[in-house]
Amino acid sequence: MNMYLLGSRMYVKCSRCYVALCLKEAQRCQSSAAPLEQADFLKGAPHRKHPGVTNLKTVRLPEQLQGAAQSVLKSAEVKSLTERAHKLSSFLWSRKRAIESSQLREKAILLEKKFLEQERDIHTDAIDHKLEARISKRVLSELRRTTYHRTPLRYDEDLGLVYMAARLAGGYAAVLRALNEIKKRDPLFVPYSLLDFGSGLGTCTWASHTLWGDSLKEYVCVDSSGDMNTLAEQLLSGGSEVDNPVIKQVYFRQFLPVSPTVQFDLVIAAFSLSELTTLDERLNVIFTLWRKTNSYLVLVENGTKDGHQILMEARDIILKREEEVKHDLRRPSMFAPCTHELPCPKLIKQPVVPCNFTQFYYSLPLTRHQERQQEKFSYLIISRSAEEKAQKSEHWDMTRLIAQVHRRPRHVQCQLCCANGELKQLAVTARRHGKDMYRCARSSDWGDLLPMFHAEDDTNNDEMQ
Repeated sequence: MNMYLLGSRMYVKCSRCYVALCLKEAQRCQSSAAPLEQADFLKGAPHRKHPGVTNLKTVRLPEQLQGAAQSVLKSAEVKSLTERAHKLSSFLWSRKRAIESSQLREKAILLEKKFLEQERDIHTDAIDHKLEARISKRVLSELRRTTYHRTPLRYDEDLGLVYMAARLAGGYAAVLRALNEIKKRDPLFVPYSLLDFGSGLGTCTWASHTLWGDSLKEYVCVDSSGDMNTLAEQLLSGGSEVDNPVIKQVYFRQFLPVSPTVQFDLVIAAFSLSELTTLDERLNVIFTLWRKTNSYLVLVENGTKDGHQILMEARDIILKREEEVKHDLRRPSMFAPCTHELPCPKLIKQPVVPCNFTQFYYSLPLTRHQERQQEKFSYLIISRSAEEKAQKSEHWDMTRLIAQVHRRPRHVQCQLCCANGELKQLAVTARRHGKDMYRCARSSDWGDLLPMFHAEDDTNNDEMQ
């Protein structure tokens, strides 16, 4: 075998062929054979799958659930189902909380003062004995015109079927995305029991079973609508009334368990707190759910201002007020999405913008094809003594991406909620933050976590758009 050099290439001549080897490439291959040094926060994972990634790919309904839903809807033959489903989705998204009695009284007092001043400006000399009645009439008329009137919904069988077509896939995607964060960040957590308040069609049961499978031995689903419970049971049985459910040990109730000492490893309330009429009702339910939480309380709502504010009410009241029942003294701790226990900066900043997240999913195929849609939701996960969990990362609980990531040439625009309770607009570059951080940011998306950024990030960088 003869070897000779020509320029920067080494040629090897053998009896069969000539092989050209580039010396520079050979040197690169030799250096890449050694293990590359990575930042500690990557824990050996590739950048596109770094420990802070919590997003899911486009979510599909479990095959058995989708087949059961199609079977139920086909046998029911609901008229104008697609059109009614779209209308219900729009209605639920635009729905607001009912105004509280105290707020209504304050509004009435302000209107009364305003109208009284106007009347005095007009009738400066004459004494009008009918003034009080006239002002009261104007106040009532203005209140009716400007106050949001919440329409109560009664989920009977017909509306339950429309709700199935409208919200089954989107609700499942949002709950699965929230629960997946627990699964990924706390892999040692293996729940045995589940309590689902406002269970509806049982989407939380299906999402929990998707992630933890047979480790869950008890599912307690609470919904005030008997018709919805019946539909949920049909979905578990493949769309028929045969007593052979896909998921075993699922128990349906119309009221929460009475015993104050019974706890569940996982407690979920998805799109149900917003159905409660008054603040007092919501607070009573929130305290009850927290007392029944052994490990994680998961709350999910629409990604609207009202949905976000309902969750922040729950967050503040659980964190700030002592628990009424003393049988479990473990303190509450924020798990997600908040990176701190300070007041939500999005509620302080004007104009108020909800803290929400997105998840892509495939809709329930009401026609021949499935549509890829996007669910926008807000969520809150509170844990018992989360600081004691060995799996809690010292790096990946510091900052969360709270908006769409904008990838630009040589930098990535990120909007972050930081551990100090502040919002931060940051342009991540390889030169300033390191190649590993830059590549992690470039591989991240809305809702993912990033490691804590250091104090040397100057204020000029914060203001970059």
